[in-house]
Amino acid sequence: MDTALLSVEAVSVVLPTPRGPLKAVDAVDLSLAPGRTLGVVGESGCGKTMLSRAILQLLPKRAKLDGRVMFNGRDLAALQPEALRRLRGPELAVVFQDPMTSLNPVLTIGTQLVETMQAHLGLDSAAAAKRGAELLAEVGIPAPEQRLRQYPHQLSGGMRQRVAIAIALSCEPKLLIADEPTTALDVTVQAQILDLLAREQRRRHMAMIIITHDLGVVAGRTDEVAVMYAGRVVERAPTPQLFAHMRMPYTEALLAAIPKLDAPPHTTLPAIAGRPPDPTRPLPGCSFAPRCRYADDRCQGAKPPLADPERAGALYACWHPL
Repeated sequence: MDTALLSVEAVSVVLPTPRGPLKAVDAVDLSLAPGRTLGVVGESGCGKTMLSRAILQLLPKRAKLDGRVMFNGRDLAALQPEALRRLRGPELAVVFQDPMTSLNPVLTIGTQLVETMQAHLGLDSAAAAKRGAELLAEVGIPAPEQRLRQYPHQLSGGMRQRVAIAIALSCEPKLLIADEPTTALDVTVQAQILDLLAREQRRRHMAMIIITHDLGVVAGRTDEVAVMYAGRVVERAPTPQLFAHMRMPYTEALLAAIPKLDAPPHTTLPAIAGRPPDPTRPLPGCSFAPRCRYADDRCQGAKPPLADPERAGALYACWHPL
């Protein structure tokens, strides 16, 4: 195993709310080696985006961060804003879920690409424009020179997301975080964007974190999967192992909610009953217990640790694994 490029150590994020402190991320540990891909999966509100913001040090002003985020040997939480700004782009890049909000609507595509490269790579405008056109071609945008002069609203959703990926890749980052990169796109475009990310990740040997609510997205495109629920990682394993032998009832329920190609039309998808717990009112036991068909008194009363009792290389937090 390579030494870790990214190491998230006991990271918690607490947000103040009128109803009391909200624990959005609860003591998460993760590590990622250079050139590897990690999938972070969970339903809306489970803390996966807040975890990515903790890694990027882009948390809301009043959020309180505990734990350490070590990236390439440096503790990101201890860096000054200017040092962080220099790091974002050349070493640490992000693709957000909605390219309409992450691209500036009043600047041309070319300006946004060129500014990034001039700020971080010190290129002059002619060299940056040439490299910008090459990047757009690399991410599959036709007539790239023409696109450089266009504005975000003149491009389709899939094209805008490709531009966002080109900007993220422009400074050759060591780690790319893709936060729900295909949410606003139709299914065929989703597959193209995910294939593009996987191809660029292999070609540049960069590490990547894909954040998604869809286990189908991470199935063939990640080396390892971390499943989050109520702010905690509840299962973590190498991807083939997770799909062959998942241990956590929540992971099983997530997988069952994916439509199957061989299912007859109008088949009802099995939904997970109930709703996630109120993050301002933590439960004494397992957070998934109120929705779990295997739960008993022990589950209600004591929180299971994330552990590898079978020494099989798969971690899970469950008293009654599958």
